[in-house]
Amino acid sequence: MALLKFRREEAAPKGVSAEVEAFLKDYSIEVMPRTAEKVEDFRALLPKGTRVYIAHIDGTPIDDMVKTAARLAGEGYTVMPHFPARIIANKATLADWIARYQGEANVKQALLLAGGVAEPHGDFHCSMQLLETGLFDGFERLHVAGHPEGNRDIDPDGSDKNVMEALRWKQAFSERTDAKMALATQFCFEADPVIAWANRLAAEGIKLPVHIGVAGPAKLQTLIKFAIACGVGPSLRVLQKRAMDVTKLLLPYEPTEFVSALAAHKAKNPDFGIEAVHFFPLGGITTNANWAIENGGKSAVPAAKS
Repeated sequence: MALLKFRREEAAPKGVSAEVEAFLKDYSIEVMPRTAEKVEDFRALLPKGTRVYIAHIDGTPIDDMVKTAARLAGEGYTVMPHFPARIIANKATLADWIARYQGEANVKQALLLAGGVAEPHGDFHCSMQLLETGLFDGFERLHVAGHPEGNRDIDPDGSDKNVMEALRWKQAFSERTDAKMALATQFCFEADPVIAWANRLAAEGIKLPVHIGVAGPAKLQTLIKFAIACGVGPSLRVLQKRAMDVTKLLLPYEPTEFVSALAAHKAKNPDFGIEAVHFFPLGGITTNANWAIENGGKSAVPAAKS
């Protein structure tokens, strides 16, 4: 495991702007049970209280999900498991999952999304149906998916008609619930389309804060593979352009330019809808944690030796 570079919290690392440090202040990160198993102690990687999403990939046993949630909660993290509608069989299954998360890991936050399968396995096909069950009443925070570059699973014609209609529904739902709600987005690589999308949401009256998806440092080939698989749209050209530059082809991608551009825009426009950064650690959790620290994110506190 690579050594983490700890720093004093009251000063940004040399060369890091205050804008970026502020933008990374409350970042979150995503793990899966199988990747979490490889981490000996998250307290050596992430600041206490960091929100950690637990991705529920089709085929992952709920036992593994709950076990991971309980471990992370025990190490001092705010846990937000995924609830993918299309892999949940029915309301009884959903109620069981929620009861287990709450009983074994004290889970109070959730990310609700359609899920990455084309055909539903059971009664649900979208996050709105999950919300309508009433089973998430009492949760402190509920996040739903955002799509800065559209989503062809929802809008096959390439428009954003259905996506925007769903967002208006979720905005209305947020106004009649006690839970804090936000949009957690797919990762992107280009700032301008994200800025335009966030501004459009505001113009449409959608006030849900955005937690923008950011791909952590990784090999270029790895990022391109994940980007294509996840349906990343026009901003994929940033990686394609980089792949054609022989001088950069073998260098790992880092999200410095993307994050810096969004941070600068946020600093100049405080009401801009992006509230936080959400990392997808495609090149590994340790690599992502180090990058965050080196670029202004809070450092972890070394775990005490037993």
